[in-house]
Parts: sequence; C-alpha cells; structure tokens
Amino acid sequence: MAGPDKSLDGKVAVVTGGSSGIGAASCRLFAAAGARVVVGYNKGLDRAERLIAELPGGGQAGFHRPMHLPLEDTAQIRKVAAAVEAEFGRADVLVNSAGFTRMVPHHDLEALDDDLIDQVLTANVRGPFATIRAFVPLLKASGDGVIVNISSGAAQSGTGSSIIYGASKAALNTMSMALARVLGPEIRVVVVAPGMVHTGFVPGRTEEMMAKAAAATPLKRAIEAEDVALAVIACVTHLTHTTGSVISVDAGRHL
Repeated sequence: MAGPDKSLDGKVAVVTGGSSGIGAASCRLFAAAGARVVVGYNKGLDRAERLIAELPGGGQAGFHRPMHLPLEDTAQIRKVAAAVEAEFGRADVLVNSAGFTRMVPHHDLEALDDDLIDQVLTANVRGPFATIRAFVPLLKASGDGVIVNISSGAAQSGTGSSIIYGASKAALNTMSMALARVLGPEIRVVVVAPGMVHTGFVPGRTEEMMAKAAAATPLKRAIEAEDVALAVIACVTHLTHTTGSVISVDAGRHL
C-alpha cells in the first residue's frame, strides 16, 4: 500500500500569526513541502518579510506573501481572503496560530478585568471564527481543505497564563468540533494543543519556568515551536482521516 503524498506542490497555506513562534515554524515546513505560503501578521511585517526571504521559493516575487491579518478586524480578514483568491486563486490550508494572552495569577480575580477578557476572547475565539468564515468558500473549492486551530493544554486542565486564556482555548476546541461536523467532507478541522512552548508568546514567562514545566512532564522535554509545527503539517499530509479531534503536543503533561 502506497504511503501518503507528503508533497504540497501547488497548494496554498494561509497562516495567521505566521511571523513568529508556532506560526513561523509552520510556514517553514509548508514551504519546504512545496506549498506557497501566506504569512499573516498583525504588527510583525518586518518579521514576516524576513521569514519569506528565507523560505524555499522566497526569491521569486509573489511566490509567498505577507498579508495584514489582525484578529479583531473582520473587514480586513475578509479583504485578505479576497486578496488570496485574486493573487493565488485558491487556499487549501488555514492555520489559526495567532492568539493573545497575558499572565494573570488565577487567584487574583480583580486583575482579570473586562478589557483583558474581551481582548483574549476576541483574539482566541472571535478572530479564528471570523478567519474561518472568510476562508471557507476557498477551502471548500479546494475539495481537500484543512483547518488547523492552535489551542492549548490549558483548555483541558484549566491552567495556563490566566483563567480566561484556558477558557478561550476550550471555546476554540468546542467550536472546532462543531465546525468539523458542518464543513465535512470538503474541509477537515483539527486542533493541535501544545503544552508550554519555548517561545516568547507569554510575556513574563521565564526560562526557569519553562525548565520547571518540562521537568514535570513524563517525557521531561521542552516543547519547541518546531515540535508543534510538525504536528500541524502532519494534520495536512498524514492524518487524512482525522477531523474534529484534538492532537496533544505536551510531552505528556496532561497525564
């Protein structure tokens, strides 16, 4: 029996939060597999352009493209979907990697104010939904579309940088299940849920905290952005009968 075709030649992958962290690592893997990549960014245009210059095919004008994809601006998200259709003619993969959080001690209820709650829910729930809604027509036209939503083990454990962060990722997980039901068979929806990843995503998280978290897992390994990106691309290239599922990349932290 022949194995899966790992090549993504001719495919187009759109990655929100693509200029750094898990998003950037995913862009590198997609480009290495032959895909053209749309690097969605909010404030990281310079990072996005530097990343594109490093990617296979990045030397060809317009082969990969940075596009401004702010999670709170639904009108701009729709403009990006239209621009992708106009410039690439298709979208086969959407990775919702962009997100937002701030460290707030769980016991300090007053510190978790309404403004921060709204920012986290907008970035981690409304933003991914608005992006999916905008790209569904293109993904359906692909006939083999894949949406990968980046969640967190905090959704399952109720831990994480703040109470609202874990709650927002739990909402993303539930939303992904519902979308998997209604978007099949043309589109699969898979969640990748990392543990504490060795990136600068959470302001104030120290190397000591990272090392302690890694030591507390059964595998006693730090999780790098590349480890999560491998799961992301596997959802596209290998897990072809998987939809509505949550893939943990947490070194066993949930056990």
